[in-house]
Amino acid sequence: MHSLQQGPTSFLDRSSSKTSLELRALDAPTLDPELLTTSPPPYPWYHRARRQISIRHPRTYARLSRFLLYWRGPRPKYDISYPRPWLDIDFHWRGINIVLPIESTIRRTTKPFRNPWLFVVLSAAYIIGFAFFARAQSFLTPSDAYITCTSVYWESNNGCGLDGQNCGPFSDSSFDFRCPAQCSTVVLENPRTVGDEQVDFVPLIVGGGDVNRTYRGDTFICAAALQAGLISDNRGGCASLSLIGNFTNFLPLSAHGLTSIGFPTIFPLSWQFNDHTSLTSCADNRDAALAMNILVTFILFVVLRPKAIVIFWCLVCIGFWHVTLFSQPQSNPPPLDVAFGTFLPVLFICYAFWRLAFRFTLPAFDKLPLESAIWYLATFWAGVLTNITTDKIPIDTLTSSSLQKQRGAITALVIIVIIVAAMVINQVRIIRKTGWLPHYLGWYIVGALVAVVLACLPGLVFRLHHYIISMALMPGTGFPTRPSAVYQGFLLGMFLNGAAAFGLDSILQTPAELVQDAPLGTTLPTFLTNSTSYNASIPFEDQLIFWDALPDGWDGFSLLVDDVERYVGTALNFSLAAFNASLPHFFRLALTSSGNTGDFTMPATVFPNGTWSDPAPGSST
Repeated sequence: MHSLQQGPTSFLDRSSSKTSLELRALDAPTLDPELLTTSPPPYPWYHRARRQISIRHPRTYARLSRFLLYWRGPRPKYDISYPRPWLDIDFHWRGINIVLPIESTIRRTTKPFRNPWLFVVLSAAYIIGFAFFARAQSFLTPSDAYITCTSVYWESNNGCGLDGQNCGPFSDSSFDFRCPAQCSTVVLENPRTVGDEQVDFVPLIVGGGDVNRTYRGDTFICAAALQAGLISDNRGGCASLSLIGNFTNFLPLSAHGLTSIGFPTIFPLSWQFNDHTSLTSCADNRDAALAMNILVTFILFVVLRPKAIVIFWCLVCIGFWHVTLFSQPQSNPPPLDVAFGTFLPVLFICYAFWRLAFRFTLPAFDKLPLESAIWYLATFWAGVLTNITTDKIPIDTLTSSSLQKQRGAITALVIIVIIVAAMVINQVRIIRKTGWLPHYLGWYIVGALVAVVLACLPGLVFRLHHYIISMALMPGTGFPTRPSAVYQGFLLGMFLNGAAAFGLDSILQTPAELVQDAPLGTTLPTFLTNSTSYNASIPFEDQLIFWDALPDGWDGFSLLVDDVERYVGTALNFSLAAFNASLPHFFRLALTSSGNTGDFTMPATVFPNGTWSDPAPGSST
């Protein structure tokens, strides 16, 4: 019996063994014999380097590993939970029970207004109303009556040509004009020379202090109208002026918050305001449009509450066209062809904003309508109105020359960097908690390397426009947190402001585009006449002023007398016979080359008492 029991068992074992051998035999032809005799492939180089470091420097390797693992974040990646409502208050303390379900009450009360057809009807009504509002704002006044806040009759330096012949007529002409709002904040970005004075970071107003309110030809017309009380800074307005030609001794004036400077000698073009104008529909309605659009977006967030993607596209369209038609048009009336040409690429970029950031954050606030309105709209409209909200920050461009020319620019930049750094650090902390930090860090490093390469291209200047800053920072805000909502609102508004007001300018620009009316840094000529060589005993009409010979690379001189170009040529002296000896006179000299003018010197001055004042060092504009 025992042997009989063993028999089948042995048979089964042998069968099993045989079957395994057969299977191995079947598999054997599929294996490469060389692979059976060679060693496995080596590890990649970084694995070998990591192993060598761990063997040679175990403590350093352990610390570095902990550091990298910390910043890598959790694995698997972690999704941040949606924020809980702060305004559904349920407070208990020592028998005190306070329950204020504000968000829940708003959601329950506004539920009937979430009908999509109601949204469609109200959207159509808004578009029609906005169109009529824009028409009343910009298209009821003749287009040739519009001027900008910096419109003048006389160009700076030699912009009007010899004896000002390019800026005629000088008299017997009148002009009805319309000014936009907020011209008091449009100031000179570079120092402007008037006689022997330098004017900077204020509107250029020369004269206006006499009985007839006479202004010099290069005065900002709208700023002078504000000073004269003819228009409002909040709503702009219309006025009329007449050219009166030569005028002597422009007197300074302080009125309506603006101060002009004087000019003690003669100027060939001047003007005075008229008592009336024929223009109508002159009020600037940008404040009323802003109030309407803020109210509409608030209703959108709190009452209508469509899907998050619908809210996003409403913000994009409302913000872009508010800037284009009301708050900061590129010109007056607004150029609609240019606006539509910019609007299409703006929509594509904003779609990227939705995919990279907004779709992860805005839906998280669906049950927090009042909070979402607060976090998004307050910062969104601050970004859309960047021209106002950042107006007092003394920074124009992030170039060394721009930062050095305005007092307080470096301090303001340091404060901004500290604030932005704190926000970035907090956002990095949030990203690390989700495990996405290596992904974001890799892309930002690539972007930084590309920016460095672009900044090194010869003949071009790297220009970080504020719409580009928004594009660079937006991807890092795609998380369902309140700070991310705040950042997204401001960055979207700032992007729309930059694109609508200035267009999608290139990230690389030529130095000439950035200089504008600032000094070029060219060689300056030298007056040979000075305070010691000027002979006051010679009659004024017989006086000559002298300057040094032409340096290499230049073919002539341009001489400004009393801020008017009076000589162009190669001579090394100039006669004062044509000028009034009883008035002071101001002289500035520049080199010319093939019709291009270099920097002018600072003014030298001849006073009526026969005293010559040497020019200060440096150039003037």
